[in-house]
Formats: sequence, C-alpha cells, structure tokens
Amino acid sequence: MFYGTLGRRTGASIVALSLALAAALPLAAQAQDSAKPREATIVVTGEGSAEMAPDMALIDLGVVKDAKTAREALDANNKAMADVLAALKEAGIAERDLQTSGFMINPQYQYPQSSTGENPPPVLIGFQVTNTVTLRVRDLSKLGEILDKAVTLGANQGNGIRFVNDKPDTAVSAARKKAVENAMAKAKELTDAAGVGLGRVLEISETTYRAEPMPMMRAMAKDYAEGGAVPLATGENSYSVTVNVTFALGN
Repeated sequence: MFYGTLGRRTGASIVALSLALAAALPLAAQAQDSAKPREATIVVTGEGSAEMAPDMALIDLGVVKDAKTAREALDANNKAMADVLAALKEAGIAERDLQTSGFMINPQYQYPQSSTGENPPPVLIGFQVTNTVTLRVRDLSKLGEILDKAVTLGANQGNGIRFVNDKPDTAVSAARKKAVENAMAKAKELTDAAGVGLGRVLEISETTYRAEPMPMMRAMAKDYAEGGAVPLATGENSYSVTVNVTFALGN
C-alpha cells in the first residue's frame, strides 16, 4: 500500500509540473517578445486628385398641373407627361434611362383673412398633381435640345442637373497613384529633416474617394444655343483619394 500510494503521488506531481511548465512557456515567450525593441515607424497621409470630363447627365424633370378636381389635374398631368416621355424617346433616350422618381396628388387650400381676429377654416380650392421623371442623357451634345423640347411640351419643374461619369475608373486610378506618391514624398521629406532613413512600406489603407463637380467652364455649350436650345456648361468632375501609409524607419 505504501509503494502504491507513493507511485500515485509521484505521478500526480509529474503531471502538475508538466502543466505548470506548459503554462509558463507562453508567458516566457510573451516576456521575450516584449523585451524586443519595437520597430520604429512613421505614418503619413497622402492625397491625390484627377479630373475627368463628364460623359453623362442626370436630370429630374417634373410636370405640375392644377385643377378644380383631382381627376382633372391628373388627366392634364398624364397628357403632358406622356408628350414629354414621347419626345425624350424620340430624342434618343432609351427606356432604361427613364425612371419615374416621384408622384404626388396634393389638395390646395386657401386661407381666408379675418378682420375680427378669428381663424376661419381653410377652403379647398383645387388639387395639384406632380409627376417627376429622372433621365440619363448619354449624349451631352443633345442635352440643351432635350431640355428645351421637354419644357415646350409641358415639363415645368426641374430639380437640377448632375454631370457624372459612367466609368470613372481611369480618373480614380490616377488619383490613387498621386495619393501614394504624395504620401511617399511627405515621408521622405520628414525623415530627411529628422536625419533618419526611410524604410519599407508596412501598410497602406485607402480612406476616402469621392467625385465633385468642378465649375471650370471647360465646355461651354454654345453650340446648343442655336434654335433656342438651353446653353449649358458641363465642366469637369474631380475624383479625390486619400491614403494612409505606414513606413518603417531606417538608421
């Protein structure tokens, strides 16, 4: 019995010692890693932009009609919008580039004035129907003519024109390269001033990219003015990229 108990106790001690050693190994490795000096780094931000002439316009055109009844206002609006859509298709706008983006029927009230200080209830005087369509114009040379014809046929509300690029990849790529070059130039300037060497790139991250219309008046649409078409300026779109680059520092 004595030898059996001693054997069990010895085996348990060995197991406990093994577990303790296994637990201590990661701590020792962690302590060794923390004892190593951290690699010195520098983080810089680079910015770049590139311009591109737009090749497409997005336009919101609306037809607004008022009448005594909702039915009369809707009928008048339907006729005018049908004429506008037919003219847009005739001008070369494809079905895929036309989309209804808003439709509203609103009662119209008149608020009588009272000389006695009372607030008389509003009086219903009619209805207003608004139908809005968003269109893409891919041939900018026809843009002024299209707008003029749409207004002539009944479009009487516009919510602005946005000049965009169908495929801005070329400009975005150029802006991205300029941003990285800008970051590298900044890092070189800083390390030269500090008297240290610039090491390898450790990390690059892109944080933002956006397109902004730039009013450069690059392409005045004076040719559109013939025949009463709307004169327009397409300008250029500017695509901007910002990157964060981490460099190692040399000796």
